[in-house]
Amino acid sequence: MSTSDAKGAGPGLGSAEVPAGSSTEVKERPRAVRAGATARGSVRPPSSKSLTHRYFDLALIARQPLTVHRPLEAEDSRLFLALLERVGFSVERQADAGQGNSVRLSPPGVSRGVESTEPVELFCGNAGTVVRLVTAALATVAGRWRIDGTPRMRQRPIGPLLDALRRWGVLIEESGGAGCVPVIVEGGRLRGGTTRIDAGESSQYLSALLLAALGAQSETTIEVTALTSSPYVDLTLQAAREMGGRIEKMGDAYRVWPGLALPRAVEVEGDWSAACYAAAAAALTGGRVELTGMRADSVQGDRRFLDLLQEMGARVCEEEGAIIVGGGDSLRAVDADLSTMPDQVPTLAALAPFARGTTRIRGVPHLRIKESDRLRAMAVELKRAGAQALEQADGLEIAGVWAENRPPASPLIAGSWDDHRIAMSMALVGLRRPGLRVAEPGVVAKSYPEFWRDLDRLMAAG
Repeated sequence: MSTSDAKGAGPGLGSAEVPAGSSTEVKERPRAVRAGATARGSVRPPSSKSLTHRYFDLALIARQPLTVHRPLEAEDSRLFLALLERVGFSVERQADAGQGNSVRLSPPGVSRGVESTEPVELFCGNAGTVVRLVTAALATVAGRWRIDGTPRMRQRPIGPLLDALRRWGVLIEESGGAGCVPVIVEGGRLRGGTTRIDAGESSQYLSALLLAALGAQSETTIEVTALTSSPYVDLTLQAAREMGGRIEKMGDAYRVWPGLALPRAVEVEGDWSAACYAAAAAALTGGRVELTGMRADSVQGDRRFLDLLQEMGARVCEEEGAIIVGGGDSLRAVDADLSTMPDQVPTLAALAPFARGTTRIRGVPHLRIKESDRLRAMAVELKRAGAQALEQADGLEIAGVWAENRPPASPLIAGSWDDHRIAMSMALVGLRRPGLRVAEPGVVAKSYPEFWRDLDRLMAAG
């Protein structure tokens, strides 16, 4: 290992390997990961980021009051709440011992953007879901809205979404790169009718259109020419039904009737994307972890990651409302199409070097337009850690070099790539690869602020 690697100056830490547009400005001390312990204990993962965003978005479209119990309290959800306040909503945070923290959303009498010719500035950070949902949602809200984000967000595409909205009569001005933020949306002009969308890059395009159509001026039809990560669309349909929306799937198209009738309150279920890290820690270390506050029948696609863990040799069962994950004697490699659960690609990649055989991950070319190029990031960081990882056009191939041989113990600072999922996944690698620290550990605040606390508790118990 080179001197630069030992000091943390290798790829992923400020060199040319880091994707342009990193939003991290304040440098943190790298976070050490405890290796050699066994994950044991109970964890209540944070609330679903996807559902929190959808409920906030539906309140914006309906412009009706809504109390959201147990919303995700993280960087992305705070950005969404700040955006709602800019649009004119009153946001009241409440503490409820019985249902956890809540947020009360009250719409404005008149949207702020109506009387001014200058657009209202709305900053979305590097939150791709927020950008895509609100770009469509604000097409239903009178005013001029300028939507922007971090340098990395300005590289992440939304062109297919913009084209689909224009077919509905929405006026959109692009002032940055083609098909990227910043954009100015002339709100209140979503007339309805027929549009089409290629959601092969992101299911968020379709979800944004489905929700916005509930606030259109007339019935709409959305023709879908391609779709990835379909479980997230199922989650969108669930949220719409809960808010009184009517959407009908017709083959490769959706018909949407305008109108919403929001309940007084809704509670956000647990986040299976976040729960998978504790589950993976149990499988990787031969431990036993209890996941509480989770719906076993959730339509969240990442719930199926537990099926993948079972295929690899872990044990999964349900006891008294909790999900129990236990590690077996060893892990086995898998060949998996993760197009329906792309957020778990880095998680599986972290397990792969410790699994007998060669793990193949397929069907996820769209991971290159996330917070980082996640295929490249995991390939680079695993190789820096001493593993064998081959980057493919639509996935990864990772040899189980540490299934029977000890991993190296040389000091290594693993890059986070300004990406919460890369940071959390490389932390999993560090549970069995000694000497590993994770750079910019605070990036996990994007979706799982208590990640390090929960991981430390599990490993201390073992």
